[in-house]
Amino acid sequence: MSQESSAQLRRRNRSRSRLGSVGFHVGSLALTAVVLYPALWMLMSSLKPSSEIVGNVSLVPTGASLDNFVTALNGIGGVSFWTFFWNSVILAVGSVVGIALSSSVSAYAFARISFPGRNLWFSLMIGTLLLPFHVVIIPQYIVFNNLGLVNTFVPLLIGKFLAAEAFFVFLMVQFMRNLPRELDEAARIDGAGHIRIFTAIMLPLMKPALVTASIFAFIWSWNDFFGPLLYLKDPALFSLPVALRIFVDQTSTSDYGAQMAMAVLALIPVLLFFLVFQRYLVAGVATQGLKG
Repeated sequence: MSQESSAQLRRRNRSRSRLGSVGFHVGSLALTAVVLYPALWMLMSSLKPSSEIVGNVSLVPTGASLDNFVTALNGIGGVSFWTFFWNSVILAVGSVVGIALSSSVSAYAFARISFPGRNLWFSLMIGTLLLPFHVVIIPQYIVFNNLGLVNTFVPLLIGKFLAAEAFFVFLMVQFMRNLPRELDEAARIDGAGHIRIFTAIMLPLMKPALVTASIFAFIWSWNDFFGPLLYLKDPALFSLPVALRIFVDQTSTSDYGAQMAMAVLALIPVLLFFLVFQRYLVAGVATQGLKG
């Protein structure tokens, strides 16, 4: 092949590579626009009056206003926005604490302690992931109602502190199994028991898994609608997802503008929480494939 032909081939390859790169970035931008459009529409709708939200194809508001945010912050039914907000914070933080404590202890037992029937109990726990939530919701409601716990946060939090969330236990078990057992053996030679091994060795090494579980637990609890709707009757105990429903069909009217404004306000804490801890989420996923 002549030198001129080689140069032409290299130019064609560079052109194809450049076109491929441009096509990839254009496709990525188009996909990003499709994914982010609902969030952008929600943000723009929060600046419109309710009459312009339904049936208006224009994305940009004709007269942007913060009146919807004022209405949302004032609350509804005599309950302020901050009451709904702090109820969601209590449920989300309580879920994070409960899942981090109970799931890590249960995972240590399954991953590091040999006891009769360990594999059977672990399999049964994983099997609960296949059980639909709606199958057990009626028996659970009857139990909590007989105990007088309906209209409290207890039904929404007690399962988190009892390691009832099999997904998080499984996540931490898989993470612990990748940690070298030589660490346990060295600590045991020095006279450490299971409590010392768990608190001094396992917990510091489990930081990525704990943060990953905390992120999922916070977001799932913050966005949970069915649980609070089922167990909470007093508007003063409502979380933000349930409070959003109040703005629809109240006294035969629907304040969609205030609803969109409250949705934007409810989205901000989740977004900030994820941005702060997302590097730990990446680290937790990256270390799942490593072997000690």
